Amino acid sequence: MVGLKKVELRAGAAEFAKVAEPWRREIRAHCYRMLGSAADADDAVQETFLRAWRGFAGFEGRSSARTWLHQIATNVCLRMAEQRARRVLPADLGDPEGDGHRPARAAPGDTRWVGPLAVDPADQAGGRQRIRLAFIAALQHLPARQRGVLLLRDVAEFPAGEVAEMLGMTRVAVNSALLRARDRISRDAPDPDEMSEPGDAATRAVVDRYVEAFERADLGALAAILRADVVLEMPPHATWFAGREPALNFLGRHVLLEPGRFRIRWVPSAANGLPALAMYAREPDGEYRAHALHLIDSARDGIRHIHIFLQPDLFDMFGQPVSLADSRDLPL
Repeated sequence: MVGLKKVELRAGAAEFAKVAEPWRREIRAHCYRMLGSAADADDAVQETFLRAWRGFAGFEGRSSARTWLHQIATNVCLRMAEQRARRVLPADLGDPEGDGHRPARAAPGDTRWVGPLAVDPADQAGGRQRIRLAFIAALQHLPARQRGVLLLRDVAEFPAGEVAEMLGMTRVAVNSALLRARDRISRDAPDPDEMSEPGDAATRAVVDRYVEAFERADLGALAAILRADVVLEMPPHATWFAGREPALNFLGRHVLLEPGRFRIRWVPSAANGLPALAMYAREPDGEYRAHALHLIDSARDGIRHIHIFLQPDLFDMFGQPVSLADSRDLPL
């Protein structure tokens, strides 16, 4: 009898995997957009699939597996969002630093940050603005339920009636929430017409110049590729800079102090649809160790936004070594 039960469990697990696993990547991206954190998204996906497995016997195919999993995932994320602080970027915490002369100031201890997500190139077709960091950050300003409605309607493209059923709302309430969310996102999200592609030749050339300028500590070369309205943010610091001159003043006084202090590698997987760079800093023993992950958002007329995540723990997420001594393919 016990053996028969084990066989039944294995058969059920195989059937569940057949139904649910094809949607795991899409569900993870949905959870990331909802929560603004790759780590939280992984927790939400784990909880979603656990709940789905427990309820699989009662699924019975009354809706599609995709609809069913999105419903579970969205409600898991709504509960998580209620329990956790809103995730923001430095530009949402206050005014930019004026002159760039002072060191970066620490963020409040309870601040949570929107973090980058490694994106499979196959996921970018047809919806690149929906994975950009600016879009993810803009989503975090929406009330959680509006966020869920917007993502289910405009990204996952479920009908209003299905979304109402998923979230326990009326169709009228869904349409109202969608209009309010679209209005806010239209003001804050990136303009698709200005977006560059991380792998195209022009973007690659600009980012290569950025790498060279950083490694040589060449402020003049860096200035030549920055837009006048460039924004520089450095999570987890609260300090941020708006404009070429303040950004260069800060970098020149506190970061780019000598050539050779930093080495930078291209990350093969884009982060939120942006070119990603792993930067290593030279330690007193001469070894280069993980220091920061750079996301470069460039337009046709130069770099418009630089996100420098001073969080070496992100390197593992992007498959990058913690020191250049661990890498077999030097120099880049």
